[in-house]
Amino acid sequence: MKWLVLIHVLSAIIGVGPTFFGHVLVRNNQTLEQLRHSMKLASLLDFFPKIGGTIAVISGILLISLNDYGSYTQMWLVGSLILYVLIQIVVIGYVAPAQKRVKQWVFDAANASQIELPQEQRVNLSKANAMLYAASVMGLALFVFMIIKP
Repeated sequence: MKWLVLIHVLSAIIGVGPTFFGHVLVRNNQTLEQLRHSMKLASLLDFFPKIGGTIAVISGILLISLNDYGSYTQMWLVGSLILYVLIQIVVIGYVAPAQKRVKQWVFDAANASQIELPQEQRVNLSKANAMLYAASVMGLALFVFMIIKP
């Protein structure tokens, strides 16, 4: 059982952790060259939430199933599940599309000689950054629920 808890905790950290780096990568005050580099790094970091998050959910379900946590109505379980789903909605539904639009513009060969982002792409970048802050706050709350569970 201790191994399952270890796997769950590590996968949760690995799965949610990259969300906290998004603010560094998707900041507004970058040159286009810095933004291109940041976008490449962000693409690499996308791998961890997909794998880590999936393992965290599976191991979490196993932990609940194999232990006597009572019913699914326990507040920390319900809260954790809701927060995890909300984080996924924010990242997949808001951050990813905004970043995709910026990434398409940034890596378009026709824009290689541009010096700065146009206003529309700045708005997309700001939207992605704001949503990453929202996901980070929810991620912190998720970790708090998991640490102070009854």
